[in-house]
Amino acid sequence: MNISIITIGKLKEKYLKQGIDEYLKRLSAYAKLDIIELPDEKAPENLSETEMVIVKEKEGERILSKISDDTHVIALAIEGKMKTSEQLAKEIDQLATYGKSKIAFIIGGSLGLSQQVMKRANDTLSFSKMTFPHQLMRLILLEQVYRAFRINRGEPYHK
Repeated sequence: MNISIITIGKLKEKYLKQGIDEYLKRLSAYAKLDIIELPDEKAPENLSETEMVIVKEKEGERILSKISDDTHVIALAIEGKMKTSEQLAKEIDQLATYGKSKIAFIIGGSLGLSQQVMKRANDTLSFSKMTFPHQLMRLILLEQVYRAFRINRGEPYHK
């Protein structure tokens, strides 16, 4: 299985990089995993609604340019579907069973995802109704993907 995490913004925090590297190493036994970092759109602090849409659209175009037609896209969004770890594991397993060997998880920038990206998504996923920094979401997502593979293989993993 080929899994991509397409994300807006650069990761700067050393402690997050270390955690992400650890999960990338662990996941290498189960899947090919790529993290595609795309630049965020530079914008002033106080944006109008129209300016926010423009920023999200520009970031969305970058995201969509990295997705092939045969990729199953899961967009991370607060308004997405909340799932248990077991439900996510089952979804990943079913995708593999039915020949969807390419999965892309999308993490937007600080303003979220454009309508175009949300329309392209085959599914949405929310980890919480709370807002998390998008850099931290990479680590949380990788941990959950790793947990999903462990669940699907019947391998022990702490609960």
